[in-house]
Amino acid sequence: MDENGATPDVEDSGLHDKLPISGLYESWFLDYASYVILERAVPAVEDGLKPVQRRIMHALNEMDDGRFNKVANVVGSSMQYHPHGDASIYDAIVNIGQKELLFDTQGNWGDIRTGDGAAAARYIEVRLSRFAKEIVFNDDTTEWQLSYDGRKREPVTLPVKFPLLLSLGVEGIAVGLSTKILPHNFCELIEASISILQGKEATIYPDFLTGGQIDISNYNDGHRGGKVRVRARIEEEDKKMLVIRDIPFGTTTTSIIDSIIKANDTGKIKIRKVVDNTAAEVEIQVHLAPGVSPDITMDALYAFTECEVSISPNACIIIADKPHFVGVTEILKYNTGQTVHLLQRELEIKRLALLEKILYGSLEKIFIENRIYRDIEECETFEAVIRTIDKGLEPYKPQFYREITDEDIVELTEIKIKRISKYDGYKADELMKKWQEELAETEDNLVHITRFAIEYYKDLLKKYGKGRGRKTEIRAFNQISANIVAANNQKLYVNRAEGFIGYGLKKDEFVTDCSDIDDIIVFKSDGRCLVTKIQEKVFVGKDIIHCAVFVKNDERMVYNLVYLDGKTGVSYIKRCQITAVTRDREYDLTQGTPKSKITYFTANENGEAEIIAVSLSAQSKAKVKQFDFNFADLLIKNRSAMGNILTKYPVRKIILKQAGRSTLGGVDMWFDPIIGRLNRDERGEYLGNFGPSDSILVIYKEGSYELTNFDLTNHYVSNEVVLVKKFDPKMAITALYYDGGQKNHFIKRFNIETSTRDKKFLFISDAKNSKLLLASTDKRPRLEVILPKTATKEQSKEEYVIEEMVDVRGWRAMGNKLPNDKFKDVRWLEPLPEPEEEAVIAEVPNEEVSDEDSATEDVGGEEIATEEVADGDIKEAEAAEQEDNAGDIPPADDKAKPETDDSKSETGEDAKSDTKPKKEPKKRKDEKNQLGLF
Repeated sequence: MDENGATPDVEDSGLHDKLPISGLYESWFLDYASYVILERAVPAVEDGLKPVQRRIMHALNEMDDGRFNKVANVVGSSMQYHPHGDASIYDAIVNIGQKELLFDTQGNWGDIRTGDGAAAARYIEVRLSRFAKEIVFNDDTTEWQLSYDGRKREPVTLPVKFPLLLSLGVEGIAVGLSTKILPHNFCELIEASISILQGKEATIYPDFLTGGQIDISNYNDGHRGGKVRVRARIEEEDKKMLVIRDIPFGTTTTSIIDSIIKANDTGKIKIRKVVDNTAAEVEIQVHLAPGVSPDITMDALYAFTECEVSISPNACIIIADKPHFVGVTEILKYNTGQTVHLLQRELEIKRLALLEKILYGSLEKIFIENRIYRDIEECETFEAVIRTIDKGLEPYKPQFYREITDEDIVELTEIKIKRISKYDGYKADELMKKWQEELAETEDNLVHITRFAIEYYKDLLKKYGKGRGRKTEIRAFNQISANIVAANNQKLYVNRAEGFIGYGLKKDEFVTDCSDIDDIIVFKSDGRCLVTKIQEKVFVGKDIIHCAVFVKNDERMVYNLVYLDGKTGVSYIKRCQITAVTRDREYDLTQGTPKSKITYFTANENGEAEIIAVSLSAQSKAKVKQFDFNFADLLIKNRSAMGNILTKYPVRKIILKQAGRSTLGGVDMWFDPIIGRLNRDERGEYLGNFGPSDSILVIYKEGSYELTNFDLTNHYVSNEVVLVKKFDPKMAITALYYDGGQKNHFIKRFNIETSTRDKKFLFISDAKNSKLLLASTDKRPRLEVILPKTATKEQSKEEYVIEEMVDVRGWRAMGNKLPNDKFKDVRWLEPLPEPEEEAVIAEVPNEEVSDEDSATEDVGGEEIATEEVADGDIKEAEAAEQEDNAGDIPPADDKAKPETDDSKSETGEDAKSDTKPKKEPKKRKDEKNQLGLF
């Protein structure tokens, strides 16, 4: 404003000439970004603290008098060093306090499990913990700088003698980068630091106060690009309720309940209600809807709610005033080295202090015992006093580690007469001896600094490690397919003629129940198929012959079809699988020629192979117009395979004559004890080949057994299960258990007489403290009992053959008492071999088989045994018939010619077959036309 209060015109003021517009963004923004990175968001590697946290710790140390301080007062003191608002300081104090390491707290500090916030700053109190005082502060080894206003000094970094950064964890967002270091276990960090000092490899993994389970297979040492999966611990209370005991890091009970309600509202899961009973421990009850599987619901909770979260660490820290991306092992090594350096500096300072004490104690002793103080009585000036004392000390100077200065002599002159008169030479010698011993110990520790650092860490572990064990269980997780565990919340409809599918076509043909995240596979009459995401209504192409929910990598689903090649008019027959495709891309199951079409089609969930009746056109030249064909005679090929020639002649119709059985056999199953799940990927223990009626036997540590199906969604918690086996009704179970009522160990053998699935049966005593020790399904098990050492007897072992001790009885039988009930340990040995059975060889009369009897003929690319008939007329008719139909039957020496099979499908899968061709029994000559020879 000018003198009159008016605002001058900008154009006339000349400001445009004074503002340096060019380069403002580059310089000012870079300064701002550097400030945010270095002074606000990213921690320093030396102490693992952000500036606000470091200033809070310094303020608390300045205020410390052993009593609790109101957080509001701590906030005010911290503002002397931190040039920002009180809200950020208060939030940082609460964040540190909730980690239960550096602060002793009093009042309502909130709950990280429920998400409840802390009380106001004026209501809660805080002080430094004993641990923080010991490992964080030391004025002698701290580097200082002036505070932002220049009135006070503050530490550049605190001399922390512990990997605090890795213990607390940190998260921050700066300009252009972010950091996320997960918290690690207190005891494991100390043990890893000791290993590093001992020259061993050290590996550390995250641990969270909220507990839960963590899969660290992709942790990648905390580097960028790594990932951990964290799960809530869910227990099956009964068949109607699941209970969540721990929650994943970064979530709260409120957020988990909200995510469960949302998943239920969208139909992903089916539950009745959720009840939050969290108090001292987390307990969220999930009540299931009637008829819903607990195992599938558990997987659905992991797939669709916050019961499982993925966390991507990003270890970014400040080293030498620059941000660096490093791994947690590198951070730990740096912190361990820094601890050694700080301990060495403290020892050097202590050594110097002891030398000074010894020097002054020696000077004092010489000064008093040699009565040098009397020589100064005649001195008239203070300078003469100094020179006189110095002269009296001259004979003793060689014994001191440094030169004696005037300052040292001045201190001698300040000794009071009272002290001189009461000087005790013996006590002075004892004190000097003590200092000498401390000095020798300190110098020894300096020489062996690594040993001293290891002892320092062990002392920390002993003093502060109690109650700080691992809370998060490390285990491997299986990858849950959301399509498999999603509840059916939609219905699939199809309009075959117009070519539409979707869950909105409620006036059209109903196909099946499905979920809104399913993929749908569609087959059309022109031989094309595609997989698409289910929608309310989507056009996929006219003349739909089949549509269903598509399950990726399902090798049990087999499609049987006959198609007419539009170019040659030849009908081909094939069996194929479709395990993996690109969504919304069409694949042709025919040879792709115009006017090709599918004339027969079935989808078989378990690889069934039916028999079809083929009727040829009446105008065809074939002598036999009708014949049967069994799909079991074909190999299962890739979707791009051409197939086998069924016939060259026009086909009038094909109908199902007889439903078939599966040609795939049973399913091979494995049990992975690490994740407690069944699989078909050959991981873990092989259980056997399972048919539709087979069951899984599960024996639990609580002393019960259960029969279950062999669905891949079943859960078998590894710390609750003794063994998982394929159930055999003839199988004898051997169990060693402790009866809490009789206070004795019993051993029993029994057969399972129940057939009810998914129900537990307790086969040991139900008395309090009863427990199952061992269980086995070996036919002839052996038990080794290790007896404890006594005053009269050394430790010994005894071996028992179980079949000689107890007979096989019912599952309710108590069994026999173990002969030696007081044992140190017990374990199974290798079982005895089964007794050899004498082989019974049936006498079979020798029969000569002629070459004619073993003659074969080729049908549709498969060899079928036939029986020769000695009838010339029939032979001639046969020859004429084969000549007429020569185009139908491929030559024996060119068997692969009519069938083409790409070595790789478009998805990179090898064309393969899960079945072997079956040979038909010998048939008479007059029956072979029924097999397609016409």
